[in-house]
Amino acid sequence: MQRPLTAAASTVAAAVLLTACGGADADEARDARRPSTPAGVTAQAGSATSVHVMWERSTDDRAVTGYEVLQAGRKVAAVPASRTMVDVERLTPSTAYRFTVRARDAAGNLSAPSAAVPVTTPASRPGDTTPPTRPPALRGTVEGGREVTLTWSRATDAVGVTAYDVYQADSRIHSVPGTATTARVTGLRPGTVYTFTVRARDAADNSSPDSPPVDLTTARAAGSGPSTAPTGLTATARKGAVDLTWTPPDTGAPVKEHQLFLNGAFATTIVWGAQPPPGPVRHTFTVTDGPGTRYTVKVRAKLPDGTWGDFSAQRTVVIP
Repeated sequence: MQRPLTAAASTVAAAVLLTACGGADADEARDARRPSTPAGVTAQAGSATSVHVMWERSTDDRAVTGYEVLQAGRKVAAVPASRTMVDVERLTPSTAYRFTVRARDAAGNLSAPSAAVPVTTPASRPGDTTPPTRPPALRGTVEGGREVTLTWSRATDAVGVTAYDVYQADSRIHSVPGTATTARVTGLRPGTVYTFTVRARDAADNSSPDSPPVDLTTARAAGSGPSTAPTGLTATARKGAVDLTWTPPDTGAPVKEHQLFLNGAFATTIVWGAQPPPGPVRHTFTVTDGPGTRYTVKVRAKLPDGTWGDFSAQRTVVIP
């Protein structure tokens, strides 16, 4: 016969249960090791009232959960661990600032602040509404599987270019001073097609149109086989529709299905019921949004083994 627990035994059992349930919290509480100090901190004035701060990833014995950006010892921005840059805005024109960055882990441990980086915002330009010209001649060089180097020619502006912003898939990923015409982009994935554009920005925060895009494919990992990305994607916008053309990958068999992604999200599957056409294929999709609407477009093919292949380069169009 099982005997009932005494009051003392019940208390001990409850304590054991609470300790087991709180094990993860206890481990977290015992984590007293601080993350490493962020390195490679840069601060670039993007306009008269904003500064773009970037840094390299920190390390931790558990995991870094976020970063804090400080100005003169006061926290002015916080971002998750997946981000290593932020725009600090609402600053004062013609003012000197010093920024530092520190990392945080899940236990709340903060790294030591990075070395302070000085930056001075330019003078404001009231009434300047004219953007710089688009940066011409964008080119790129692949540096192995995880980084590329971009170069371009200078844009012009009535007052002066203060920064160049690098975009990938229509998202800004890097900024360099207005005196620079090159940028190194790291942290990429091997065997992946990337589409880059560059915009010039002036002190009034006017941005130029996109430069012509450049498509770069990082080196594939050893033993991963050839790329399965569609090539030669073009996108042409007209009122109420977007016309696409591309060349399916060489898979050794006809490619009968493609997936279309708009603005990074799956939109539809394109299926050829009979034998797909040889060479480049064409597809038109309708749009209901008004003039000025911006779309990013990319496609991928269904492979003979039933899996989906690599994404094509991405194209950006604006509805007229």
